[in-house]
Amino acid sequence: MPIKLPDIQKQKIMVKVLYALLPVIVTATYFFGLRVLAVLAVSMLFAFLTEWFMASRRGGKVTQACFVTGALYALSLPPSIPFWITAVGIVVGILFGKELFGGFGKNVFNPAIVGRAFVWLSFPLQMTNQFVPVFRDFPGGFIHWSMTATEELPEYLRQSGQDVVDAMTSATPMVASKSFDYEVGFLDLFTGAIGGFFEAGEQTLLLGAGSMGEVSAAAILLGAAYLLYTKTAQWRLMIPPILGASALCLFLRYGLGVETVPPLHFTLFSGALLFAAVFMVTEPVSAPKLPKSQWIYGLFIGMMIVFFRSYGIFYGAVAFSILLGNMIAPSLDLWIKRFTTPAPKPKVASGGGKA
Repeated sequence: MPIKLPDIQKQKIMVKVLYALLPVIVTATYFFGLRVLAVLAVSMLFAFLTEWFMASRRGGKVTQACFVTGALYALSLPPSIPFWITAVGIVVGILFGKELFGGFGKNVFNPAIVGRAFVWLSFPLQMTNQFVPVFRDFPGGFIHWSMTATEELPEYLRQSGQDVVDAMTSATPMVASKSFDYEVGFLDLFTGAIGGFFEAGEQTLLLGAGSMGEVSAAAILLGAAYLLYTKTAQWRLMIPPILGASALCLFLRYGLGVETVPPLHFTLFSGALLFAAVFMVTEPVSAPKLPKSQWIYGLFIGMMIVFFRSYGIFYGAVAFSILLGNMIAPSLDLWIKRFTTPAPKPKVASGGGKA
């Protein structure tokens, strides 16, 4: 009996999002190695299989959105994440972030964020101990599987006298700033060339670059430019998170004098804030639909990211901020409609009888 291939619902917008992710994917591969492509393949494959399994039971089609979800989820992970965690997270994200609500177009939460939050809470050691520095000199990671698999460290790391084993436990720029008061330079944050050793008291610690998709602000901005030029993403969802994060950062650091809040450039270009603002917050299904609601939604998420980074136990806090935004998105549209829709005029009773 021949196996019936799944029906795939074509979505031009989703294909354009994948195009926008190409600079991020190429940059991540250059910095972290060919293993990035393997993580992407595993994530997208299991996203497809999970949606196919569920869609076949409700008589629906597999949407091309599942490949976008798989790509976004994979790029939010550390470069050395085990493949089985990659698979578990995307299955949970598709099942409980999308299919539980009836499939594409009905989900309340961003499924990629649901998967990311699940693996972060379920496998914290694997999620926080898998960060590595980047390959810098061309051809970089294009000829390496990964930093953890290389037999010899790159030249800029060998100069410290450390070996491969010593270099596999590292602190991301966010951790280095909050825990050790060490800040990475603007140029390295912007390009993604993050790595090296730094002094923290009597310790010498390795600087890791972070998750695969968040490392290069320049690559993310290229993707953002394409999304806006092709009108694939709504600018009212992309810009407000950046404005909200900037406003709260400046208020806390310079208004209230909170020294633990890093400078503005570090707030914007470190961690996943920029990646989230461009590719996650702009996810149209889980976001509000009215312009005023979109502004409030984006500002809220950006401010919550800075708030959680400053006062919470999670350094990144992007996933939880977006999930909170997803929770209030439907109510925002209802509130805006209620406050902006004019009240109906009372009907005037007309007299009809004779005196």
